[in-house]
This record gives sequence, C-alpha cells and structure tokens, in this order.
Amino acid sequence: MLPEPILWWGAALAVSAGVVVPYARQFRRRIAHDRERKAEAAALGIDKPSAQFPFIDPAHCIGCGACVRACPEGDVLGIVGGTAVVVNGLRCVGHARCEVACPVGAITVGLGDMRSREDVPLLDEHYQTTLPGVFIVGELGGLSLVKNAIAQGREVMRTIRKRGGGDVIVIGAGPAGLAAAIEAVSLGLQCTVLEKEENLGGSLLHYPRRKMVLLQPVEVTSSVVLSKEQYSKETLLELFESLVAKHVLDVRFGTSVHSLQRDGDMLVVNGELRASNVVLALGRRGSPRKLGIPGEELPKVMYRLIDAESYRNQRILVVGGGDSAVEAAVGLSMQPGNVVTLSYRREKLVRIKKKNEDAFAKAKINTIFNSQPLEITPTHVRMQTGGGVVELENDYVFVFAGGVPPFELLKKSGIRMGGQAS
Repeated sequence: MLPEPILWWGAALAVSAGVVVPYARQFRRRIAHDRERKAEAAALGIDKPSAQFPFIDPAHCIGCGACVRACPEGDVLGIVGGTAVVVNGLRCVGHARCEVACPVGAITVGLGDMRSREDVPLLDEHYQTTLPGVFIVGELGGLSLVKNAIAQGREVMRTIRKRGGGDVIVIGAGPAGLAAAIEAVSLGLQCTVLEKEENLGGSLLHYPRRKMVLLQPVEVTSSVVLSKEQYSKETLLELFESLVAKHVLDVRFGTSVHSLQRDGDMLVVNGELRASNVVLALGRRGSPRKLGIPGEELPKVMYRLIDAESYRNQRILVVGGGDSAVEAAVGLSMQPGNVVTLSYRREKLVRIKKKNEDAFAKAKINTIFNSQPLEITPTHVRMQTGGGVVELENDYVFVFAGGVPPFELLKKSGIRMGGQAS
C-alpha cells in the first residue's frame, strides 16, 4: 500500500485534473469560436472601424477577457491567440466600458484616422471644420452616444469663449445642440438655436415611445448630471425641455437650414442670420432614405414607428436590417393579431445590438433575407427574393433604410470631407 502522503497528493492531482481539464477545453473552444467570428466578420466587412472603435495595444494586453465581458453589445471583442481583438467593429457604439474594465490600460475607444472617410467631415482637435468658425458636434462628426454629444457640445462652447467669444448659432436641438446652447448661455455668449422639427430632441424625438436610451454618466450642466445607465425617451425630453425653460434659450422651431457661408468676419445662415460662430449639431440621419420603388408614396408607407400599440390585427412589412428595423419588428410583433415580416437585403443580421438580437430571436417574425421590395400597392407588396418574385398581402410598410445625411449642406458651404483633396 502506498504511503498516505502519496495517496493524498494523488487525490489532489486527480481533483485538479477534474477541474483544470474541462476548463482548458472550454477555453480552447472559446478561442476557436472567437477565431470563427473574427473570420466571419472580416468576410462580411464588419470588422473594420465605422466610427468609434476599440484600439488594443497588443504589447500590454494580457488576454484576461475583462473587456469582452464588459461590452454590452456582446461580440465586438474576442480573445484570439491570447490577445483581445476586434471581431465585429460595426457593433461598437462607443460605450467604452471595455476601456474602463481593462486592468492594464491596454484598450482605448476613440476615432480612427478619419482623413480617408468620405462620410465624415474633417475636424481639428477642437471640432472645428475646414470653414473657420464652424464646428461640428455629435454623431455627424463620427462619434455616437448621447454622452459624447453632450460632452462635445459643452467643450466647443468653452473653446469659442477662450477664443474671444462672439455670438453663436447652433443648428439642431438634440442633446449635442442643447448642451452647447446651455453652455453658451452659462458662459455669457449670445446664442440662437435653429431646429427643423417642431419640438426638441433631435433623433431622440423619433424614437418609439418608452424606448430606453443607454447612457454613461454625463454632466449636462454644472448642476445636472445623468447618472443612471438607462433613461426613457420621455424622461430625457422632459429634462431638456426644463433646461431650455430654465436657461431661457432662444430656440426657433420649424427652421430648416439650407445655406451656410462666410461673409468677411461673419457667418451667414439662410442668407440672413449672422453670427461669429456656427455649431452644427445635425446628427447623421437627415431625411429618411427611400427605396425608390413604385407605391412608396402611399399613406401606408412609414419611415419611423412611434407607437407600436397603435397597430393591431395588421399585416406589416418591415424593411431593413439595423437596430431601428429590428426594434420596430419586435415591437409590432408583440401587438395582438399582427403578422410581421422583416425583409433584409443581406443573408443575415450583422449590425444589431446584442439585446435586439436576443429579442428578435424570441419574437414571432417572418424573416425574408436576400430580399428587396419591388412595388407597393394598396393591398400587396411585390418582393424580389432568392427564389424569385413573390407577393405579400399587406396593410402597412415600415422602411428603415437609414437616412440621407446633411452632406450637401456641408459641401455647398465649402466644408471638406475626409478623402477629398485639399
């Protein structure tokens, strides 16, 4: 019989093997899975930066996976070869929780080199465009999230104040524009806000009712801090309305901007409004992008969903494959009697948030990939699919094909975009 110490060590090794071996197998499977996801993302063209993006320093990364676990979107990052890598860059929306979670400071979230991006205006380190005195804040400059929009809006006004001040025209009354205007008033600057809609909110205004907006803590003013992780659309709009009243902001609703040019030392908006500085806080959506097919002018065709509960016992087609389309399809599918179909031109959903992906998987939605509408009639929609042309009985069509950004205004004003020669 073996001595007792040897028996004890043998038992300990057996127990250790029982724990370590399964863990090692699971670890190898995870690495293989991340490699497959990275290869698939590269094949689909979604591994590259779209706007905000996690930048990883492989010399410092220890492969602990803290960044992977911290990301709310689920699969932006993975571990391959013992190092964190970006496996689905288009899903990054700039939460920067990976940056906070990394124990060795090996990851930062920011913008890549925008000089080659034809859909992003060229900005200096103070968010000034190539037209002196004109600044861009918010997602039009390439960086998403309400937190970033508010921080940029405030920072730009501080820059303007340091440069001698002067009056300011802010174009857009979303989070970026309102934060900029409030900061301007706080700094003693004369400020006017122009908003094409009849209400505040910018892109928030078009969110579905009770939609939750994911935030990071952000200081809106010196006395107002948004500290929760989620706020409803209605709560944020009420906050902005109260701040506009408190700071007595000059907001001119129903005012679209069609021209911006320099006249000597002044900037002229719409040929009549003059100011020393202009802050563009327009967002990137602009006008809804249309499909360009017969029947798209019918009243049954919508470009945003405000209240899903208004639609019951309807046959509904949702066109698009992004978060807005998926959220609309899920919301509509939850209403009594609705039959919801999602049409998407690609072979799978590749750009949606993790929570939307999970909700979509559980919802009762008919999905037609590799498809495009050809014609909309009062009672049907003709669709081109991989199997040929089909007709769907239909009561409503919701189109979420993105928006047409306000690039034409920028170009007419002489503001250079990335990829343009100097």
